[in-house]
Amino acid sequence: MAVEEAYPDIAFRAKSRNWWARLTRVPAECQHLETEFTWMATYAPDTIYLRGKGRTRHEPARPEVSLCRACLLGQLEPELAEYEGRVVAFEPDAANFSQYFFVSAEDFEAAGLQTEVSVAIASRLKSPGGACEHEDCSRRATWLWLSRAEVASLDNFGSIGNAAGQKLCARHGAAKLCAAFAAIPEANLFYVNAPYGEAGTYVWI
Repeated sequence: MAVEEAYPDIAFRAKSRNWWARLTRVPAECQHLETEFTWMATYAPDTIYLRGKGRTRHEPARPEVSLCRACLLGQLEPELAEYEGRVVAFEPDAANFSQYFFVSAEDFEAAGLQTEVSVAIASRLKSPGGACEHEDCSRRATWLWLSRAEVASLDNFGSIGNAAGQKLCARHGAAKLCAAFAAIPEANLFYVNAPYGEAGTYVWI
């Protein structure tokens, strides 16, 4: 899919769309990256890396692009809000993360998640969702947001299984994740994707 077709509401730097950029396969950059350097992310919405190889999960796949925070959240939040599957999402460590990506439950092993971590997350995905815990919302909860205070690292699989977390509907789950990104003053993320499949998890490394 062409960049302009995939992201019609984003203006891209002309320098990143010339013949040389296309020949060398440099991702197109939003125009804000001309002057903004503190926050950027490589957004590959339809790609998941399994056993070290990128695989597309939607056809036609949208191309990888480099975005500032505002452009990233403008693309990501509506996508998350429309996702109908179950999600366990981990709040990232703002000072120590370089990727934030979604892995569907059937891809846990191929994506390299530890067995104990996979089992703990899968258990949470199967738990009854209940109602959204956001104020004045009665929608069905499909998200479980796990804060850094509850789960500091994916190595803490015991905490993953026992943390209360916050149950949220898709719209408020999307808002929670994007608010977490908005609160991070600086970031350079090499990989962010969109959810796929019937259920999965957003993890950071």
